[in-house]
Amino acid sequence: MLRIPKQWFRNFYKKFISLKGDPAHIAAGLAIGVFVGATPTIPLHTAIIVIIGLVFRQNITAGYLGSWLISNPLTIPVLYVSQYELGRILLGMDRCRFALPDFSVDAVAALGWDVLLPLQVGGILMAAVFAVPSYFLARCLIESIRKGRHH
Repeated sequence: MLRIPKQWFRNFYKKFISLKGDPAHIAAGLAIGVFVGATPTIPLHTAIIVIIGLVFRQNITAGYLGSWLISNPLTIPVLYVSQYELGRILLGMDRCRFALPDFSVDAVAALGWDVLLPLQVGGILMAAVFAVPSYFLARCLIESIRKGRHH
């Protein structure tokens, strides 16, 4: 079984709880990052998070942390394969045989629309499924931690 180091979670937690600002804005920033991080748009995650964060005036640092949480070398292969399968099933497409040399935009784009279309459809749907609960969980966590500090 794959084990994620405790230090990784500790670092994330320390960075997350040190964020300043309104809990709703931090949670929204995190949810934006989770949404973008769960989409097959590497290496554009940071740029997309910054643009969305600026347009909607949400916490960009929290967005970056959210993206880092869900989009990392351990999760990307699982996300991409499951997003492709979800999109393929929803679109009623046959499975394509493909191999990726890496998970870059160029490598994914070279696969063509038979792979890109189901990957994007599945990616956007899956991203929403991850982002919505992450907002509520993050907001509850921030508010709980801050209440604990005041008592």
